[in-house]
Amino acid sequence: MTIKFVAIVFVLVLARGARSDLLEYGDDYEDHHDATVNQMLVPRSHQEDATLILNNLLKEYDKTLRPDIGGSNLGGFEADSVLAGRLSLILTELTFGTAVTPDQLKGQFSDEPPQYFKPVKPTVIDVGIYVNSIGPVSSIDMEYQIDIIFAQSWVDTRLRYNSSSSMPTLTLNSNMVGLIWLPDTIFRNSKNADSHWITTPNQLLRIRNNGTILYTLRMTINAECQLQLHNFPMDEHSCPLIFSSYGYPRDEIVYKWAQNSVATSDQKYWRLYQFDFMGLRNTTDVLTTTAGEYVLMTVYFDLSRRMGYFTIQTYIPCILTVVLSWVSFWIKSDATPARTALGITTVLTMTTLSTVARNSLPRVSYVTAMDLFVTVCFLFVFAAMIEYAMLNYYSYIVRRPPPKTQRMAYSSFNMAHTPRPMMPMGNSLFWHDYEDNCLYECLDGKDCTSFFCCYEECKEGGWKKGRIHVNIRELDSYSRVFFPTSFLLFNIVYWVSYLYL
Repeated sequence: MTIKFVAIVFVLVLARGARSDLLEYGDDYEDHHDATVNQMLVPRSHQEDATLILNNLLKEYDKTLRPDIGGSNLGGFEADSVLAGRLSLILTELTFGTAVTPDQLKGQFSDEPPQYFKPVKPTVIDVGIYVNSIGPVSSIDMEYQIDIIFAQSWVDTRLRYNSSSSMPTLTLNSNMVGLIWLPDTIFRNSKNADSHWITTPNQLLRIRNNGTILYTLRMTINAECQLQLHNFPMDEHSCPLIFSSYGYPRDEIVYKWAQNSVATSDQKYWRLYQFDFMGLRNTTDVLTTTAGEYVLMTVYFDLSRRMGYFTIQTYIPCILTVVLSWVSFWIKSDATPARTALGITTVLTMTTLSTVARNSLPRVSYVTAMDLFVTVCFLFVFAAMIEYAMLNYYSYIVRRPPPKTQRMAYSSFNMAHTPRPMMPMGNSLFWHDYEDNCLYECLDGKDCTSFFCCYEECKEGGWKKGRIHVNIRELDSYSRVFFPTSFLLFNIVYWVSYLYL
């Protein structure tokens, strides 16, 4: 009996000392944290209730440990009531020597060993994104800018409080953010990211009485987007926004898309400029690294480039320059300065347009749709200049013979003084008008072996059979038909292929 009495006294002394320590600690803690807690609360909150709740929640809270890594299976109030009930049963038995009945044990103990700590399981984080704006998109830097409100929600049982409280939800400001555990979410394809701090940090924290936490943050991100420019400027892209946990693998943190997880604001305020927003989609993947497997969340923003700017700046000038080069086909062949100046001007213009068109692109190693169009236009302009060079060359290569040679030529060929009529030769018809009784001399049969001839009577008896020949004097006439027709066919194939195929 004496031993029991001593044990009871010892327990009571310990309980009283612990109570006095807790009261003293509580007073000091309350005095120290009243200002901080009051700063965390939204003015509409009930200050006294919220202060008491936060003081209890933050007591012995370790923000370095994630939720569900272990700890008590019960909340703070529930754990206190269970321990108090068990202690009262023990004190009753020691004091009065009465045995505890099964009915008294019911609800206090179970047949299995008590589970004071939860098993380790992954923390599930529901995420959502609200897109304020997208743009601009830089093709040269291959990145885009996006302004979002990023929301994360998870359950931390350590922050549960009495459900009978008059405050089912605590709405707190950014001062509370640094006092609790937060997910270490990173954006894997971001080049630069900034949080908004004006006029106060754009952060929101809400704690529900069941331990559910909602944390939102507004940020602007410059994210990488690998553009495939083969069809530029008729290209379409899917620019991703990728995020995951930095240090927790998927057996510790699991991300899930919340209901209506991605929403957008009014698109008329977006700064896309050269692009149209076509839609978005979100996916969930697993990233395998040497550090483990991570849950990878991705949002794809589908963009389609507008052609208006490039049509005005590149396509129309290129087409007009090509058409301008055809004017030389209607200028006399002996107007060498005019046709040469026009040809050189159009070639230099196309060179300038080609350089300007490339300024809108990064230095990619492949050919884009615009490169193809500009190159073909340059070839048409260059071919128009080569056409005149060929015409000029073959027109003057046949020299006027001296007077004695002219008389010998007359006697040899029996030529009349009147202009000669049109004569069929092979596959072509030719017309020659000999002025001042002058016959042009064939230079050693050279014209008979080529595809061009200045007149029909070559030294070795005319054209070879089966060969297609072009009368050099009709080259401009052929070009007036060939160049526009071929350029029109090229445009039909080009635009149909890139716009509809």
